[in-house]
Amino acid sequence: QVQLVESGGGLVQAGGSLRLSCAVSGRTFSSLAMGWFRQAPGKEREFVAAIARSGARTDYADSVKGHFTAPRDHAKNTLYLQMNSLKPEDTAVYYCAAAMASGPLNFQNSYEYWGQGTQVTVSS
Repeated sequence: QVQLVESGGGLVQAGGSLRLSCAVSGRTFSSLAMGWFRQAPGKEREFVAAIARSGARTDYADSVKGHFTAPRDHAKNTLYLQMNSLKPEDTAVYYCAAAMASGPLNFQNSYEYWGQGTQVTVSS
């Protein structure tokens, strides 16, 4: 069973930065494609970023391109979400997700495993 544990959320002022971490256990990390999604109050959960199993390919939502990156560290079995130039509209609960099967990495249904989520609040 794959377990995902997010950390690193918190309160930050607009223009600031945060780095989220997602520690993965229960399966060989390199066998998992990984993604980040977020859900703002009153809105549906949406795609943020994804990275392929090897780390060679990444994909980002248009709203975060240029100020979020999602690297993975195979030595630490950890996925990160580096968030820079944060805006109030980035406020949400952020979830990491893992996919064993192949599928479009920007689709929630491609992921079998999910973390518990971590709150990010950006004040104006």
